[in-house]
Amino acid sequence: MEKVVGAGAVSSQDPRKSVRIGLSAEIKLRRAWGRRYCVKIFDVSQHGCKAEFVERPKLDELVWVKFEGLDALRAVVCWVRGFEVGLEFQNPIHPAVFEMLISKLSK
Repeated sequence: MEKVVGAGAVSSQDPRKSVRIGLSAEIKLRRAWGRRYCVKIFDVSQHGCKAEFVERPKLDELVWVKFEGLDALRAVVCWVRGFEVGLEFQNPIHPAVFEMLISKLSK
């Protein structure tokens, strides 16, 4: 069970690589065959995010996540529940860049 901790941070009983920040924002997402989508994200961490997909992806599918102002991040689909998916970035976002990103997305 998840609980909100402080300013939008979300923690859970699951072991995680980094703290997730709960938010609602839109990002661009590209699948391997080049099709781009605007999708909603529900939380983000330095290591990944939870996003909403219209067309259900496959587990382990490679996608590119594009936050405004940053280069696209390669990510792998690590879980799928209905239309929500967990994406793990292949390279974590640097802490200073992550703080800037959260500041932009929270506005």
